[in-house]
Amino acid sequence: MPNPDSPSAQLLRSLPVMVSLMDGEGRFIDVTDEWERRTGYSREEMRGRRPDAIATPASARRISEEHLPCFRRTGRLDHVPVEFFAKNGRELQLLATTVAVYARDGTSLQYSVSLFEEPSDRERLERRYLDLYESTPAMLHTVDAEGRIIAVSNHWLTKLGYQRNEVIGRSIVDFIAAESRQSLLGDRLREVISQGETQNVPRQMLTRSGELLDVLVSSRAERDDKGNVVRLLVAGKDVTERNRGEAKLRDAYAEIARLKEELERERDYLREEVNVSMNFGRIVGESPALGAMLARIEAVAGTPASVLIIGETGSGKELVAHAIHARSRRADGPLVKVNCAAIPHELFESEFFGHVRGAFTGAHRDRVGRFELADGGTIFLDEVGEIPLALQGKLLRVLQEREFERVGDDRTRKVDVRVIAATNKDLAQAVEAGEFREDLYYRLGVFPVHVPPLRKRGDDVVALAAHFLEQVCRQFGRPCPPLTDAQVEAMRRYDWPGNVRELKNVIERAVILARGGPLRLDLPLETPAGAPPAAVAVAAPAAVADPATPAFLTEAEMRAQQRRNLSAALEAAGWRISGKGGAAELLGIRPTTLADRMRSLGIERPRRKS
Repeated sequence: MPNPDSPSAQLLRSLPVMVSLMDGEGRFIDVTDEWERRTGYSREEMRGRRPDAIATPASARRISEEHLPCFRRTGRLDHVPVEFFAKNGRELQLLATTVAVYARDGTSLQYSVSLFEEPSDRERLERRYLDLYESTPAMLHTVDAEGRIIAVSNHWLTKLGYQRNEVIGRSIVDFIAAESRQSLLGDRLREVISQGETQNVPRQMLTRSGELLDVLVSSRAERDDKGNVVRLLVAGKDVTERNRGEAKLRDAYAEIARLKEELERERDYLREEVNVSMNFGRIVGESPALGAMLARIEAVAGTPASVLIIGETGSGKELVAHAIHARSRRADGPLVKVNCAAIPHELFESEFFGHVRGAFTGAHRDRVGRFELADGGTIFLDEVGEIPLALQGKLLRVLQEREFERVGDDRTRKVDVRVIAATNKDLAQAVEAGEFREDLYYRLGVFPVHVPPLRKRGDDVVALAAHFLEQVCRQFGRPCPPLTDAQVEAMRRYDWPGNVRELKNVIERAVILARGGPLRLDLPLETPAGAPPAAVAVAAPAAVADPATPAFLTEAEMRAQQRRNLSAALEAAGWRISGKGGAAELLGIRPTTLADRMRSLGIERPRRKS
């Protein structure tokens, strides 16, 4: 403690201004004679007391929350307002300027000296302005040229969750989130402050609880005579909820766009699925050739082996692919079809592997390729022989390494896909001609499945025709007419170059033209070379009796003969249709076929006599 009788102490007391000397704890040590005169307190009465002991309640709160925190952090106070009660009860409004005196180590506070002055009218207005500033319902804060907080509004404190004494004198950088703070480190903060005015600059601020606030800040500068920024008044607008709402809206729009794109991709696949469901709901037939094919399907379906389906156009290769997938362990996964013959050569890679936005002209957004879409399931490469030779190496890589890159992207993606390929070409011959890679051929053809043409399936043509007839009539909402024996025989004799697809088209065309009446199959008959084909009709024209013309039966005569034949078989079987010794077994046909013919011919079981 300084010697009160020392020359320096005597000099301090004689100063004609209100000055006080305080210790490191903020307690009065000595005051000037002018202090004693103005306040009415002697230096003995003041010694050991703190300024807030004689301050008004509002000023005591401000000293505790603003002045002391700022002084401890900066070592200086400039013209801060204080209000003291004199000994006689009169209120003194003063401005205090305080400087710190540190020990030789430069860190521990030893003394502080405060000068108290009467405020001018302008300073009183500034005090009134500061009161309004603090109470305004806006996020306001003021910083000095170094970025230290001088003042904040109550709303600012409420938004960030702090008390005033926790922020006054601290750098504004302490309250800015890490992402925004990077641009204000070092001398960059002074540069930003020296620029002065800003408008709606986005910043992220950090609350006391660690929550991020999105704030738009605007600032105005107070400058000295030389144009240097003395302080910066900053107004902030909390746009956190608005930004979150906009982000959710953007995410929703992005999700809608993604789902729309996905639905557009799925649309083509689903159309194929619907077509398969409507046209080839099940594999129909009991011929030995079909049985051999089904046996191979059952053998390979449960394995992960690649399958190469070989068959003529229209023979049902896609249906075989569906049957293999449905019986495999991937049945719950997707089955994605790629018609290789329908893809332009320049789009093969994008179609198979996808692309990223901007990869080529017209690539306006990212697109998932067929292989990625089939991940976890099966991809069916129809007409695989049409894949360009330049792309076959990339396809081989997917099969061997199970990885690929989208067009325009350097990220390698993994995929787990089983490959079923189909072709109507002789791939072995294409390999010899240099049109198909030999290694890809052997990779795809691990297990070949040959689909027999319809002409080698015997009576399967009749079963398929009946199946398609029932299906098409149900689809068109029309009654299902029967197939006549002449039509059945014509279908057996026809070579069916278009296979099952041609058969379905013939049946569908006949149902359309019948308009609910009898069927007329637009089908060529077996004729001598060069002779024009005839059509199989429901009723044939009556023959003119001519000894040179071979004998034949009219349609009515054929139906009557068939009726007699069926009735005889039924009577021989005791009118049992199915089972051992039933009429169907005696006739060598299926029970359902016999039942259909009985309905067509109007044959009913005789009623028992009571």
